[in-house]
Amino acid sequence: MPAANAASPWYKHLWPWIIIGILACSVTLTLSMVTIAVNNPDNLVNDNYYEAGKGINRSLDRELLAQALGVKASLYLDELTGEVELRLDGQSEPATLELNLISPTQPDRDRKVLLAHAGSGRYLGQLDDKVEGRRFVELLGEENGKVWRMFEEENVGHGVRLELGDEALLGAERKP
Repeated sequence: MPAANAASPWYKHLWPWIIIGILACSVTLTLSMVTIAVNNPDNLVNDNYYEAGKGINRSLDRELLAQALGVKASLYLDELTGEVELRLDGQSEPATLELNLISPTQPDRDRKVLLAHAGSGRYLGQLDDKVEGRRFVELLGEENGKVWRMFEEENVGHGVRLELGDEALLGAERKP
C-alpha cells in the first residue's frame, strides 16, 4: 500500500488568493461608493412639488410682463476687470437690475450681481470671479411695482456678448 501524500496548506495555492482578492476589491469599492454618496448628496430633488408648481406660474407671469414691455438685453462680461455691462431696450428702465447666473447642477457656482443704472439704458455691476460655461441667466427688473423676468439658458463666458429676450417664450401662451 502506497504512503499517503500530505496536501500543502490552502494559503500556498493560487486560487484562494484570487477569490480573496476579488472579494476584498468589491468590499473596498462598495465602501468608497457609499462614502462618496454620503458626502455628496443629490440636491436636485425638490420635496415640495406644489410650491414649485405655483412658482412656475408666477415666473411665467413675470416673463409675460417682460415680453409685453418689449424688454431685450445685451450682456457683456469684461475679462480683465470683471465688470458686467448690460444694455436694456424696451419700455422699462428701473433704477437697479438683478442678474443671476445659475449653474444647472452646482449651487455653489451660482452668482448674483446687482446692476446699477448708468444712464440711457446702460447698467453696470461687478463680478468677483470668472464665470464660464453653461448657465441659466436670469434678469429681474421692476416696472410700476411689478417684477418682470427674463430667463434663458446661455453659454456664458468673459469677452462674449449675450443677447437676452431674442428667443420666443414657449409654454406661456394665454389660453382663452
